[in-house]
Amino acid sequence: MNLVQKYKDSFARRLIFHYFATMTITDFIINDVNPIALTAKVGDAQTIFSQTTYSHIIIANGDDYIGALAENDAHCYDASNPIADYRHAYQHFFVRYQTNWLDILEAFAQNSTNIMPVLDDKGMYLGYYELADVMHFFNNTPFIAEPGSVVIIEKGVLDYSFSEVSQIVESNDGIILGAFISKIENDVAEISIKIGRANFNDILAAFRRYSYNIVSSHQEDTFVKELRDRSKYLEKYLNI
Repeated sequence: MNLVQKYKDSFARRLIFHYFATMTITDFIINDVNPIALTAKVGDAQTIFSQTTYSHIIIANGDDYIGALAENDAHCYDASNPIADYRHAYQHFFVRYQTNWLDILEAFAQNSTNIMPVLDDKGMYLGYYELADVMHFFNNTPFIAEPGSVVIIEKGVLDYSFSEVSQIVESNDGIILGAFISKIENDVAEISIKIGRANFNDILAAFRRYSYNIVSSHQEDTFVKELRDRSKYLEKYLNI
């Protein structure tokens, strides 16, 4: 790739990132599929499922959100019966208009759905999010879109702090693009960090000095390279 093409590709990527950076998650609220009424037949819901890829269909009484019916349940019921006969099967997940995108993503995961009703403060139905749109929004955050390296570290849940993690990265000229707890197990917290513009090996060495275990593997990790070289030397020595 020549420099001109590399510049064009970089400019296009940043232009796309800037476009999505100016958007808010509420810009993705849509109303392509209207909620189904309580008086509708189960067959109406089955027809909608056959025409879409949604895991659930939203049920509302006017602007009042009632719940959501899963596709698997809908196909188990008599098509000629009204949906109101199966209230026991309704699920009641939703997010508010002001809910942030990370909590929205969590709501999708917790309810195993690809469609999420959006309500206002009074419980009135406003529309819905599609999982693909929320994931697209996430993919254009700096954590995913910006160039950088990901390091996964671990330390006791009572021993680590994000202020310490930030200090380690920033004191070695790194920029944290994002960080989150990716796992907690046996009182040990695993932290995933995306770092931009840094001498990565210096940061890895600094984490070790502060008693963090490096879980991820990195080609530029001279500490691991030295251990590997010493191990080979010892193995060769023992085989003499």
